[in-house]
Amino acid sequence: MIWSRGPTQGRALVTGGAGFLGSSLVYRLISDRWSVLVVDDLSSGRLSRLADARRFGKVSVHQMDIRSEHLASAVAKFAPDRIFHLAAQTSVAVSVADPGLDADINVTGTLNLLEATRLAGMPRLVFVSTGGAIYGPDAPLPTPEDTPKHPASPYGLSKLVAEQYLDLWKRLRDLDYAVVRPANVYGPRQDSSGEGGVVAIFAKACMDRTRPTIFGTGDDTRDYVFVEDVVDALVLAGDKGGGGVYNIGTGVETSTLEVFRAVARQARFGGGANHGPPRAGDVPRSALECSRARRELDWRPRTSFEEGIEATVTWFGEN
Repeated sequence: MIWSRGPTQGRALVTGGAGFLGSSLVYRLISDRWSVLVVDDLSSGRLSRLADARRFGKVSVHQMDIRSEHLASAVAKFAPDRIFHLAAQTSVAVSVADPGLDADINVTGTLNLLEATRLAGMPRLVFVSTGGAIYGPDAPLPTPEDTPKHPASPYGLSKLVAEQYLDLWKRLRDLDYAVVRPANVYGPRQDSSGEGGVVAIFAKACMDRTRPTIFGTGDDTRDYVFVEDVVDALVLAGDKGGGGVYNIGTGVETSTLEVFRAVARQARFGGGANHGPPRAGDVPRSALECSRARRELDWRPRTSFEEGIEATVTWFGEN
């Protein structure tokens, strides 16, 4: 990371900015000379992820739940030029077990933020949705953005409802926004205890010389996209706005077994994996068609799967 000096481009608010993807975005914004306010309740985010950004750039952290009645005043006081909304309940399993909590955070929390934007003068908003859970199990592969949405989990449904609120606010209140639907994001600094971070889970287990658990046969597939490539897309979507909706992935299906084998090779782990029952709400296959992002944002993934796995395993070895 090259840290730039000079006048700031503007003020950016990042909800969920102490999370894996959020903190990576904050690094990029600081490098691009933005002044950043992170709003994060730190339930899963960690301040340690922001240590370098806070040392080298203008980063403030406000520990707050996005459902808080005080969010509007915090946003208005900061007066952001751009908002990146990443704070969310992201576990499919949690959403199945407690759909009310999932909806409260992902729908009500997003509505609370939308009301806050009104008091802050309606800055452009970039919403991080989901590309893996919003389309459903019967979607064509790779899946384009205009595919009918049939989520198989409350998590996917809550993200779809949040997207619909953005569209409504655009029509009612002239909200300028963009939606990014990332595939399975992975890379250095990802939390190995998170359900969605299978690369991180495998990397931590292999470096610790323990057998990870694969849920189901391992033949299920996902589209794995490197974290820095997703950050590029978020920044470009923030520059574009206009109500655009963009899949962000590679278009390539990779099975869970293939991921484990790639991580094990890189970590020089000779053991196998345990197998558990499949998880409710998980789709069997997923890959995203991303030509709209190439065409409208001039975005494409730059990191190969092999390069990304090497970078991730190396980071876990060093940390």
